Amino acid sequence: MPDHKDVRAILVRAARAEARRDGSRTIEAEHVLLAVAALEDSAAGRLLAEAGLTEDAIRAALNREWEQSLAVAGIAVQTGLLSEATPDRARDPQIGESTKLVLRRGMDAPPKIGAGGFGPMRILVGLLDTERGRVARALQAAGVDHATLRARAAAALAAGTR
Repeated sequence: MPDHKDVRAILVRAARAEARRDGSRTIEAEHVLLAVAALEDSAAGRLLAEAGLTEDAIRAALNREWEQSLAVAGIAVQTGLLSEATPDRARDPQIGESTKLVLRRGMDAPPKIGAGGFGPMRILVGLLDTERGRVARALQAAGVDHATLRARAAAALAAGTR
């Protein structure tokens, strides 16, 4: 399990591993969400679990989101019938645009970054600080009250939870 005190461990190791598993060339917000959920001993990981967002639940919600997005375009897909991506261990996924936005939103979230640094809760606030994109659609597919979860994460961050 990565050291949840270090944002680099979450992004460079855990989220990159998720991107590789997914067959992605970039580390996107959904990979970061899965990496935070894997931090079961962190306050951010526990907050996600309390909302029913375990790693397995997030993967299922992402699959539903993908099926629903393709259905809008008239493409019927059942992810359970597709073969899984073949992880390319040699691939070194780079930080994607959605992850850059997550980091920017997290840095901008109050309170401003001080000695406490940039921990999992700040990353979670950055992930939840939008109503658009794949993570927001997956939360909706999971039946999660996005606004309530965002408010709980922001309150925890304001109270000093890393």
